[in-house]
Amino acid sequence: MINLENQFKSILEKYNQIEFSLNNTQNYNSNELIKLNREYAELKPVVEKINEFSKVNKDLINLNDLINDNDPEISKMAESELIEKKLIIKKLEKELLRLLIPKDVNDKKNSILEIRAGTGGDEASLFASDLLSMYQKYADENSWKFEILSISETGLKGVKEVICSISGINVFSKLKYESGVHRVQRVPTTESSGRVHTSAATIAVLPEAEEIDINIEEKDLRIDVFRSSGPGGQSVNTTDSAVRITHIPSGIVVSQQDEKSQHKNKAKAMKILRSRLLDHEVQEKNKERSEQRKTQVGSGDRSERIRTYNFPQGRVSDHRINLTLYNLSEILEGNLDDLINPLIAEEESKKLAEMNSE
Repeated sequence: MINLENQFKSILEKYNQIEFSLNNTQNYNSNELIKLNREYAELKPVVEKINEFSKVNKDLINLNDLINDNDPEISKMAESELIEKKLIIKKLEKELLRLLIPKDVNDKKNSILEIRAGTGGDEASLFASDLLSMYQKYADENSWKFEILSISETGLKGVKEVICSISGINVFSKLKYESGVHRVQRVPTTESSGRVHTSAATIAVLPEAEEIDINIEEKDLRIDVFRSSGPGGQSVNTTDSAVRITHIPSGIVVSQQDEKSQHKNKAKAMKILRSRLLDHEVQEKNKERSEQRKTQVGSGDRSERIRTYNFPQGRVSDHRINLTLYNLSEILEGNLDDLINPLIAEEESKKLAEMNSE
């Protein structure tokens, strides 16, 4: 069992240190203060729960003493209250264990969602379009803001590639499980013989990085401007409004041409670049922490096949946790919690098991 006493002591010390730092703000710059305030806000509910747990624990000690009281009435009353307090302490212990599970530092961030059609030609593009619609509906269900930053479409209402920004409460904590290869099995509309085809799309969900997360030096950037072009190479406008940003140290390239303003295209490209750089950093850290990666539900590897959508059987299978559901139409309408909640529960139970073993 986890040594809660040591955990509590460590958390309370950290909380008091941050509180002291926030009362001496002249020692910190604005970015450091933002980070301290965030950390303080994250620790506050844990500290409140620890204090509640400690109070009930003291009550238990006192009640145990009262059971041996010479007055039988006091002893009986103490015994009755002790049963109630033991139930409360068990409930608090469970709540604290959940709060103590190591959090992903990016969980509360907004997300950049990238969908790319994979193998399967036109059918893969149509499936990518279906996935885009599914995530838009899921964002609506959660009252998140959904914005398409750039999109490349096909003539059949399909999507070759789309990059979106999703902002709201705890976006990345839910969507991070969507990264990987999504496979579809269905009869394409163009298929006359009724044969089921298999095609795929790749999803990448990146935590949206803020300027305080990633420091980008101007000298590390090469910025090229060019004329926007539409489908088939036709010119969209006559000014050099499209922007291509190359981050020289990492080799990451981002192009943006959906806006008529060069300034807006540059701002969107920088938003995507920051997120890709943060994701690159996270992936590198995950490689270093191979033991930690084993506890995660899926590695976030873009090449990992994570889910299959089978239309003839109305079935969705998540291969990471061997979950199969028969409500495909509801899931495509944005009811993704049926898939995401079991993934969250599985990851939490693995992390709890690891905490116990340590």
